Amino acid sequence: MTSGMAGHTITITPSDLHVEVVVNATLVAESDHPVLLHETGLPTRYYLPREDVRVEWLRPTTFHTTCPFKGEASYWTLELDGEAFDGIVWSYETPIAGAEDIAGLMCFYPDRVDMKVGSTD
Repeated sequence: MTSGMAGHTITITPSDLHVEVVVNATLVAESDHPVLLHETGLPTRYYLPREDVRVEWLRPTTFHTTCPFKGEASYWTLELDGEAFDGIVWSYETPIAGAEDIAGLMCFYPDRVDMKVGSTD
């Protein structure tokens, strides 16, 4: 699905790539069903199904941001071995029209985790 305006687009594509997210040598998410989001001017984002994320280590924050192309994002803090990684994960719980395919999926800041992406074959 592609949507956007004035040269700014987002493209949302289901994938079968294998994605692993590691923080401090601990696997915090692993998925073979990421949804790839390509947005003008930004690196590819990997949105993961919640069942593939160790959500028991996450606690919601009160922080929110609003994107004109995706809607309101909610953020979670990862608590791991007594250390808190504030707002390291986000999700669009009720995205706007054109971004529905990422609803409820979770995305990690790629510069704050060790993310490995490869094919499943």
